[in-house]
Amino acid sequence: MRWEELDQQPCSLARTLAVIGDKWTLLVLRDCFLGVRRFDEFEKRLGITRHLLAGRLKKLVEHGVLAKVAYQQRPLREEYRLTPKGLDLHPTILTLVSWGDRYMADERGAPVLHLHKGCGQIMKPVVVCSECAEPVTARDVRVQAGAGWTVPGVLPLAVRGGTD
Repeated sequence: MRWEELDQQPCSLARTLAVIGDKWTLLVLRDCFLGVRRFDEFEKRLGITRHLLAGRLKKLVEHGVLAKVAYQQRPLREEYRLTPKGLDLHPTILTLVSWGDRYMADERGAPVLHLHKGCGQIMKPVVVCSECAEPVTARDVRVQAGAGWTVPGVLPLAVRGGTD
């Protein structure tokens, strides 16, 4: 499988990685969730070249993850805002951050804390079943081929055994 062909794979993760699967794109998304909207601010915070940043932002706009919105007319100046599709990535980003807090933080602990606005408490993301609201781990899930599975005669790996 070639990196440039990920979007053609019969796998939602591969197709997702084709859009958001490089380090700069994930850091751009992180900054979006922290309130960064303008090109120069992304460039300053990330230390990324203008060329690389422009490419990452263009791809996120093309895929509907971000939208360019004018904040000034003369001269025209635009900023990048998360779309509903982009906002749907928040649980993914939050889960990656939580993993990093657990396994990559130093002895001082997490560099950023996430507080739930509803109760005011420091929170960690939890994956739950959409049907029964029970917490879900890797061992609680099995997969089966869906309507979008297009590899005849080959079953998704977990159908054959999973994480056990």
